[in-house]
Amino acid sequence: MSPSKSELLIYIDGVFHPRSEAKISVFDHGFLYGDGVFEGIRAYDGVVFKLKEHIDRLYASAHAIMLNIPLSKEDMVEAVLETLRRNNLRDAYIRLIVTRGVGDLGLDPRKCLKPSIVIIAVPALKLYDEEKRRRGISVTVSWTRRDSVDATSHEIKSLNYLNSILAKIEANNAGADEAIILDAHGYICEATGENIFLVKDGRLYTPPRSSGALPGITASVVKKIAFKLGYEVIERNLTVTELYSADEAFLTGTGAEIMPIGEVNKRIIGGGKIGPVTERILEEFKKIVRDPSEGVQIYRV
Repeated sequence: MSPSKSELLIYIDGVFHPRSEAKISVFDHGFLYGDGVFEGIRAYDGVVFKLKEHIDRLYASAHAIMLNIPLSKEDMVEAVLETLRRNNLRDAYIRLIVTRGVGDLGLDPRKCLKPSIVIIAVPALKLYDEEKRRRGISVTVSWTRRDSVDATSHEIKSLNYLNSILAKIEANNAGADEAIILDAHGYICEATGENIFLVKDGRLYTPPRSSGALPGITASVVKKIAFKLGYEVIERNLTVTELYSADEAFLTGTGAEIMPIGEVNKRIIGGGKIGPVTERILEEFKKIVRDPSEGVQIYRV
C-alpha cells in the first residue's frame, strides 16, 4: 500500500519513513527491556520551546545509563527541526527517543552495537480540554510508590514508565483524571508524568529533587515565572494532608502544560477550580512559550 501524501513522516536513524512504514526491530532493547531514554517536547507557533534544555536533559539521562548517543547535541537539534519541517508543523508535540539498539534476547547491553534514534512529531497534543483547565482535574493518591532514588529513579527519563502506568491504572479505576505518587517515606513526589505545586498563603511549594521526581523543564519555567510575579517558591517535603488543605494546586509538564487540580480523593482543593495564583502563572506561561528567545525557531527567517 502506498503512503498517503499527508501521512506523517517519522525520523528513524537519519531516514524519514511514512508513519505506516515506520518500524523498529523486535530485538531492539528499547522494545524488549525499556532500555533507552526519551523527551517529550512542544512547539508553539513555530518555536520549539526550550529545545536545547530538553536535549541537555536527554543527554544527561543517556549518560546516567551509559548510553552513548551517536549524534552531537547540535545535530540532534537539527534532526528535530528537520522532522518538523518535513511534516510542515508549527504547533506540535515531539517525542524524541534513543534506544540501546538492536541486540539479542539476553540482557547484556554490549550486544547492542549501535543506539537507535526515533523522532515523532504530531500536531499539537491536548491531554485535557479547556473546560478541565478552568475547573481543575480530579486526582487520586496512588498506592503505587515512586521508585526509590537508588533504584530506577525517575530523575532519569528512561523508557521504563511501568511505575507511572500502574499509578495511572489506579486513577482510571478510581474514575480520576490523574494520580499523585508518593515517595518511599510517604511524602508527595509527583504525578504520573508531571511535577506538582501547592499554593498556600501566597507561597508556592513543590517537592525537592531528593524525592526522586524528574527535574521538570516546565516546572523550572514556572519557578521563574513565580519569582517574576513576586511569589516565593519553597522546595521541601510535602504531605498529602498539606495537599488537601492547599489554597490551590496544579501540575506542570510538557504534555499537561499547567493543569489546575480541582479535587484530591474527593476533597475539594481551594474553590474547586483554577485559583488566582495558578491563573496568573498560566497567563504568563502562554506568553513565554511563543517567545523565540525561549526556544529554537523551526523555520529560518
